[in-house]
Amino acid sequence: MEIGADHKGLGITRAGDMRITRIGKVLRQFKLDELPQLWNVFKGDMSLVGPRPELPRYVVNYSLSDRLVLRVRPGMTDPASIAFRREEALLAQARDPEQFYRTTILPKKLALNADYIGNISFHLDVFLMFKTIWKVVEPRSS
Repeated sequence: MEIGADHKGLGITRAGDMRITRIGKVLRQFKLDELPQLWNVFKGDMSLVGPRPELPRYVVNYSLSDRLVLRVRPGMTDPASIAFRREEALLAQARDPEQFYRTTILPKKLALNADYIGNISFHLDVFLMFKTIWKVVEPRSS
């Protein structure tokens, strides 16, 4: 994204967001913009699989049950990341992207991650890692 993008526009990104540079579009398409987070995994601050960290402005509105996701180490991928692989396109279609994110997408993400937390296992994590890789490389039509 362009310099200072975090101070311009919404905390979410929708397709066609003018803050994204040309190279950024390519990096985001193939999720290469996530590679720096590997450093956080190596440091032990994140895991490969776990609920994606959310912006504090959304976390402040979490219910007590939603806060369950804050008890586990955040990850680079999770079931919600896979389910909402095309989130930017969904947000671009919304009349009010911020409201749509808060009322429609975020509750679904929290539910998916609560289910993940209730069923965490090595096998599930391996499955989610492979599914994430597949979603990144599969043809755009899906």
